[in-house]
Amino acid sequence: MSRTKKVGASGRFGPRYGRKVRKLFVDVEGRVRKRYKCPGCAALRVKRVSTSIWQCKRCGLKFAGGTYSPSAHAAAVETKGEK
Repeated sequence: MSRTKKVGASGRFGPRYGRKVRKLFVDVEGRVRKRYKCPGCAALRVKRVSTSIWQCKRCGLKFAGGTYSPSAHAAAVETKGEK
């Protein structure tokens, strides 16, 4: 899979959909698949279950959050280029 080294996860689309759309897709998918800190046990084990539903794999805490990250504020900050 050396084809996806530069383009990341959007390599599966090949030349379709345009560069800008594929770049936005990589950013959003990266935020969705990233592991986050649990508000209950502070472990880096929170993953997305479905849209706005997040669950800690360590303590089992299930909570609602933002669509692409557990807190909606964090998503807004990340889109501005700050981390």
